[in-house]
Amino acid sequence: MSSYFTDLAQQFIDGEWRPGTGSWDIIDFNPYDDEKLASITIATVDEVDEAYQAAARAQKKWAETNPYARRAVFEKALRLVEEREQEIAEVIIAELGGTRLKAGFELHLAKEFLRESIHLALRPEGRILPSPVDGKENRLYRVPVGVVGVISPFNFPFLLSLKSVAPALALGNAVVLKPHQNTPIVGGSLVAKIFEDAGLPGGLLNVVITDIAEIGDAFIEHPIPKVISFTGSDKVGRHVATVCAANFKRSVLELGGNSALVVLDDADIDYAVDAAVFSRYVHQGQVCMAANRVLVDRSVAEEFTEKFVAKVKTLKVGDPRDPETIIGPVINSSQADALSGVVEQAIAEGATALVHGTTTDNLVEPSVLTDLPADSALLRQEVFGPIAFLIPFDGEEEAVRIVNDTPYGLSGAVHTGDIERGVNFAKQIDTGMFHVNDGTVHDEPLVPFGGEKHSGIGRLNGDNTADSFTTLKWISVQHGRSGFPF
Repeated sequence: MSSYFTDLAQQFIDGEWRPGTGSWDIIDFNPYDDEKLASITIATVDEVDEAYQAAARAQKKWAETNPYARRAVFEKALRLVEEREQEIAEVIIAELGGTRLKAGFELHLAKEFLRESIHLALRPEGRILPSPVDGKENRLYRVPVGVVGVISPFNFPFLLSLKSVAPALALGNAVVLKPHQNTPIVGGSLVAKIFEDAGLPGGLLNVVITDIAEIGDAFIEHPIPKVISFTGSDKVGRHVATVCAANFKRSVLELGGNSALVVLDDADIDYAVDAAVFSRYVHQGQVCMAANRVLVDRSVAEEFTEKFVAKVKTLKVGDPRDPETIIGPVINSSQADALSGVVEQAIAEGATALVHGTTTDNLVEPSVLTDLPADSALLRQEVFGPIAFLIPFDGEEEAVRIVNDTPYGLSGAVHTGDIERGVNFAKQIDTGMFHVNDGTVHDEPLVPFGGEKHSGIGRLNGDNTADSFTTLKWISVQHGRSGFPF
């Protein structure tokens, strides 16, 4: 595993591994034990430019490559991930503090999205559309946008980098990837290494490891990329969207959430407890789809709360390398401090701590809070950590109002003994995704993934990915002579 952190602690530009030329280094730490994993000299604005220029040079030939030949690269990439799965899992555990359970979950989804990219290479289809003009043939071509800039987050860096990088490449584009500073290997250079070894021609995928303190908005302002795919917070997403709009670029924004899991009065309580605990505490709650809020009908609240609290108390906190660990470290000390502050603020506002977790270094034990005042700002923001808010309600109408009372609209779930009741409930929630009798954390290769309100703009997966990373071109052919008015 250590070779990943030594061999890949570089920039990858125009098919070459090389150090950055910035004046300072990004230090990559293990969030559990603070071990220094790598030191990476950052990329400058000039290197961002070189990466985009290389991508533009390589893209045209790639777009003209037979899609069956392009497909072979993704078949090889999938085989490589399968062969190196255990090694990659160890890197995920070390760099972002993911548990073994989480690493397996991320790799499973990453393989599914690579499989979809194999098919996506062959998916773009043209159309011939009728015309009111005699003798005119309207051809509609779906073509690559050219170069795509991808900015990936720290929580599922391997998956969420691949989720944009692989489809964009499969559809005939070139890519420049900027991973999060906390996960430069898993989210950046490891992805480049997989595709390099899979035979992707040089220049088509470039990775720049850098920081906005060094490059400012150069990554998104650069004239070459036509689409910027960003996954991260709504605050940064708003800025990305603004800069893209000012530069006539398309942005695909997968942003934060404040999802709710709702337990109606006819729910299977034991099953709802299992779904709620997973939905809130998977990967320490550092998931955009996580169930920040757990709403329970007052008629079953006592039973649910008792069982929920009991299960949360069983979650093992500690070393993510231990297969028994469910709650590993959060990504860094700033995040840990902020989460401690959330718990203290909630209690100061009058909340009751049914479980009051302590914080040791980056290990944040789970907390369960109830009785938070209905007007608390904490109920409307994204809490990126293992803190659950339990909220009782009286009847479906009140539940719908509470669920929608947030700027976000990403995911959610409802538990009920009547499926159609659940579907009718889901239709009233302002989200991009909602699940009946399941958890809130789901992603599938063919199903549109994305949110409403502050949770993002656009959709990924399946045909939606093809729409995001291609554009339509109308070419008309006039058979015979056309008539003109003068």
